[in-house]
Amino acid sequence: MGANSSSISELPENEYLKKLSGAEPISENDPFWNQLLSFSFTTPTNSAELKLLEEATISVCKSLVEKNPRTGNLGSLIKVFLSRTKELKISAECQNHLFIWQAHNALFIICCLLKVFISRMSEEELQLHFTYEEKTPGSYGTECEDLIEELLCCLIQLIVEIPLLDITYSISLEAVTTLVVFLSCQLFHKEILRESLIHKYLMHGRCLPYTSRLVKTLLYNFIRQERSPPPGTHVFQQQTDGGGLLYGIASGVATGLRTVFTLGGVGSKATPQLEQCSPLAHQSLLLLLVLANLTDAPDTPNPYRQAIMSFKNTQDSSAFSSSNPHAFQINFNSLYTALCEQQRSDQATLLLYMLLHQNGNVRTYVLARTDIENLVLPILEILYHVEERNSHHVYMALIILLILTEDDGFNRSIHEVILKNITWYAERVLTEISLGSLLILVVIRTIQYNMTRTRDKYLHTNCLAALANMSAQFRSLHQYAAQRIISLFSLLSKKHNKVLEQATQSLRGSLDSNDSPLPDYAQDLNVIEEVIRMMLEIINSCLTNSLHHNPNLVYALLYKRDLFEQFRTHPSFQDIMQNIDLVISFFSSRLKQAEAELSVERVLEIIKQGAVALPKDRLRKFPELKFKYVEEEQPEEFFIPYVWSLVYNSAVALYWNPQ
Repeated sequence: MGANSSSISELPENEYLKKLSGAEPISENDPFWNQLLSFSFTTPTNSAELKLLEEATISVCKSLVEKNPRTGNLGSLIKVFLSRTKELKISAECQNHLFIWQAHNALFIICCLLKVFISRMSEEELQLHFTYEEKTPGSYGTECEDLIEELLCCLIQLIVEIPLLDITYSISLEAVTTLVVFLSCQLFHKEILRESLIHKYLMHGRCLPYTSRLVKTLLYNFIRQERSPPPGTHVFQQQTDGGGLLYGIASGVATGLRTVFTLGGVGSKATPQLEQCSPLAHQSLLLLLVLANLTDAPDTPNPYRQAIMSFKNTQDSSAFSSSNPHAFQINFNSLYTALCEQQRSDQATLLLYMLLHQNGNVRTYVLARTDIENLVLPILEILYHVEERNSHHVYMALIILLILTEDDGFNRSIHEVILKNITWYAERVLTEISLGSLLILVVIRTIQYNMTRTRDKYLHTNCLAALANMSAQFRSLHQYAAQRIISLFSLLSKKHNKVLEQATQSLRGSLDSNDSPLPDYAQDLNVIEEVIRMMLEIINSCLTNSLHHNPNLVYALLYKRDLFEQFRTHPSFQDIMQNIDLVISFFSSRLKQAEAELSVERVLEIIKQGAVALPKDRLRKFPELKFKYVEEEQPEEFFIPYVWSLVYNSAVALYWNPQ
């Protein structure tokens, strides 16, 4: 590159890049490195320009792959970077812009080269490229065998030790991204990587003591959402008597290169405003998710996952467990605020899931918050806009709700939170509604969407489980929420009748023809009947535990009482129908005793009076509905591909073209 480079198109002919990738070995002490690392060119600002950058440098990278076994220039470049990082902390404190700029540029080149090396060779071959030296062509020595570990450890030290300032923002971002690139071997393997050289370095040896500090720093990067400094922050001018030589720092390059562009597939639609403002927060979260989902070593559990599972609030003065050396403390209030504000992205939702599922300290803190609506409302918006989200994001949001509804305190408190004017809910104007009723509306809408579009049994099961967990604590259900519960039952009833009719017709047709195979209507019928029973159990749970709190649900039941007639004698539903039938009969009788013309208000008044008069011992008690989220037996089979799909659809995706 060098100071003379001014545009991407000139890079293939750049004399310094040609020398780096050429046949001549370059000593780490050669003045060439100062020239190479003093480059400046126009910052790419979109995916098209980033693609041009890759195309412009691919010939240089290929040449280095071919020549490096004889020159060892990759190792020399890395040693130059390592030597300069030793003074980075002092340089930051002394505002030594030029020193930091060149260190950043060295790391930027290393990152670009790594991308090509990793995409074209195995980890074993990559390790060899780190060990080639300026000796006999093709030879390598023992003193350089740990250069990969040294570079990894240096990157981690850079992230956790260098203060985050305007002049260090770009190199911190580049260090985080380079670690993601180092771990990107998974992108080029169809199977889950369970034994990896890079994993081994990160989970053992010199990197291991930095585990908790790295996780903590990445979390704080996510929490703080530090904006990328303005481009003018990194322009230096060397004053001389003969005029000035302008050095434009390429920090903007890193910012541009790491800006998120969703390329389709599993990632959600891009939220460029959020991600461009804080590329470091975005990349830090990606790295955190990747580290947390590394597979356990044969002899050691993943230390990064252990750190995430065990960190505590800064206000928690209890002693750390001696069994977990990676525990640390973080400000839970700041973390909670960031999680509430960032739920538009898959990554933040996945982090929230991990913390609620794996870290009991975080789960307890979240459930104790008095402003739980700040967290729940963004999750409900994800589910409400299910058509615009990928299935993984919807699953994560739904599982978060399921985990939250396992707590009875949560189920009670959400009905005490009154919301005003929910503008994103388009089906009906909701000027005032409880958080609990809104949650019911959104979950029911998700079920109905699933019934007509995706027909995913897993989605159905988790939606119904969340409703079932809440059902005993339903309080003051909104009129519309009560209507939607009964409407969902009506939809299921119609579907049940349709499948039953199809099964009957198919059976009749089979009597005339023995050759045609019968559709498996029995299985469809069983699935629908399972869902119907679940809905009946949810309604029954509410009536049994909180009848007097829910006159609107009783009203909706009475209004659609005919729906339940066909299930009174059905062998699969007879037991659960007893209470519902009793409630319908009891209140129907009280309404008949009143005058013929009854307003809605008068009916509700009679229902409220009847709820007090109905003897509770007449309602049969059933086991409490409680469902707990249980992770799959091999969660890595889901989460590792999901995390890497997020990486691929993110900024780093612009550096890869997996075949």
